Amino acid sequence: QVQLVESGGGSVRPGASLRLSCKVSGRTFLSYAMAWFRQAPGKEREFVAAVNSDDRTYYGDSVKGRFTISKDKGPNTMWLQMNRLNTEDTALYYCTWGYFCSASDCESLNIWRSWGQGTQVAVAS
Repeated sequence: QVQLVESGGGSVRPGASLRLSCKVSGRTFLSYAMAWFRQAPGKEREFVAAVNSDDRTYYGDSVKGRFTISKDKGPNTMWLQMNRLNTEDTALYYCTWGYFCSASDCESLNIWRSWGQGTQVAVAS
């Protein structure tokens, strides 16, 4: 069974940076797709970024150019480097895994197999 544990969230001011981590256990995660989603209060869960087994990456429009997704088999960890944070980035951030995603379906919740508990990011002046 795959277990996902997120960490690295916090409270920051606009313009700051954070790096989120997702520790994966129970499966060799390099063979699968991994992704980050986020959910703000009262809103639907939103796609942030994904990385496939072939290292191809995809990003949501609102984070392109500011966020970078990466993974490392050594610590079996996926990261999300978030730069130039703004108040609209405030949300609970979740990591997830799936078999594969493409440009046409990475944003779909249906293809992802299981989720971590989330880590909170709050951006306020």
